[in-house]
Amino acid sequence: MAEQMVATQEPQSENHHLGLALAVIACAQLMIVLDASIVNVALPTIHRDLHFSEASLEWLVTAYALTFGGMLLFGGRTGDLYGKRRMFMVGIAIFATASLLGGFAQDPTWLIVTRGLQGIGGAIASPTALSLLATPFPEGKARNRAMGIYAAMSASGLAVGLLLGGVLTSYDSWRWIFFVNIPIAAVELGLAPVALKESPGSPGHLDVPGAITVTTGMIALVYGFTNASSHGWGSLGSLLSFFAAGVLLVSFFVIERVQPAPLMPLRIFANRNRVGAYAIMLTIGTATFSVFFFLTQYLQNVHGYSPIRAGLAFLPMAAGVMGAALLTARVITRIGIRIPLLVGPLMIFVGLAWLTRLTATSGYPELLGPLILLALGMGQCFVPLTTTAVAGVSADETGLASALLNTAQQIGGAVGLSVLGTVAASVTRTRLAAAHGHLVAAALAAATTHGYTDAFIVAAGLALVALLVSVVVIRVKGQARVPTAVPPRNLELAVLPIPASS
Repeated sequence: MAEQMVATQEPQSENHHLGLALAVIACAQLMIVLDASIVNVALPTIHRDLHFSEASLEWLVTAYALTFGGMLLFGGRTGDLYGKRRMFMVGIAIFATASLLGGFAQDPTWLIVTRGLQGIGGAIASPTALSLLATPFPEGKARNRAMGIYAAMSASGLAVGLLLGGVLTSYDSWRWIFFVNIPIAAVELGLAPVALKESPGSPGHLDVPGAITVTTGMIALVYGFTNASSHGWGSLGSLLSFFAAGVLLVSFFVIERVQPAPLMPLRIFANRNRVGAYAIMLTIGTATFSVFFFLTQYLQNVHGYSPIRAGLAFLPMAAGVMGAALLTARVITRIGIRIPLLVGPLMIFVGLAWLTRLTATSGYPELLGPLILLALGMGQCFVPLTTTAVAGVSADETGLASALLNTAQQIGGAVGLSVLGTVAASVTRTRLAAAHGHLVAAALAAATTHGYTDAFIVAAGLALVALLVSVVVIRVKGQARVPTAVPPRNLELAVLPIPASS
């Protein structure tokens, strides 16, 4: 009898810790992703308060996405080498410290630098969080449901950030969009030692040359796009940035081929479905990240919405993303990854194409339809992409695999904001020039909206590319099952649908 009680209590205790671990990881991911968008609603207020220029204002968004994306490979590898829980806590601590400093910022440079530091903390915490989640949950129904919650937090964090940013900015001060991270991070750091098991580090050392070249290369690339939006694609600064980015990124791949312990072992790309997942995430990130930036500006500057009203406008989108992600996590064990990765990009394309019909006089009902379509499409994509990225990867490379997925999303977002921002700005300038100074307010609203809709045309094209990648690259072999015992180095394993009975 006593033995039965012990046997019953141990699984319950283990399940309790798994549930607590899932809660800690999901909340941390929500906080990190939320910070990528929480600033958007407060941009007009910060612009006025700290006297930002139009060119530097975009860097409040880009600085976070850039350092986050540029440092993700480095951050994910530190978890593999030095222990995932340890580096998760280090990342959260850096993130919280940068948030505190950002809340006290007194000038644009100060705030942009702290945004970059937040990105570094997030780049260490986020991939280690996903790898901590992948390790204790076996492949199949349990992992898919855990990934569903994780993906729902990740995907809905952008929309939730807009709402929270609006509330804090309207009722107190924009500074609270940074201060709010402090108590959340304190709870995370307190619960992490209890909820998360430490993983043993693997032998090897950090590939510092690789980390430096890939990070500086991505910074140069996005800076080139950003500079082009204000000074032109043929300007000396843009051309030099693109040249430096090319040299640095080529050097990175050369270094990875000869390094005994590379930051990014190229064998990680041997799996066809995993490569497809990275490519789809990159294109979807490029297509959708700018939507939040453009639409918050559209609602506030064209329609005169307050920050909180603009944030509330995105609430249906947050609910749609979360609902679609959780539903996809429940059914993916029966239908596999194929259907969600076809329907999701298609819905994103239709939503973006619908946004191209906006005018300066469009009401919120005309915005609600495309927002819901985008939400449902994003929610369907993120669960299969997340599970595919870490499926079949050995425990000492889960940090790398998850970091690459996050890198694709964040770099796609940073490049997308720069490229689509350039499109929008160029079209707006052309339209204003054609207005010849008449009806200034109406002309400005119409020209700005036209710039956004032309950018949405390009974004819709990118969503079509994601759909094409899904059709051409993703392969599912009939009704085969994923083996329950995955060989540690079997990087050729396809990601297949798992029957519900498993």
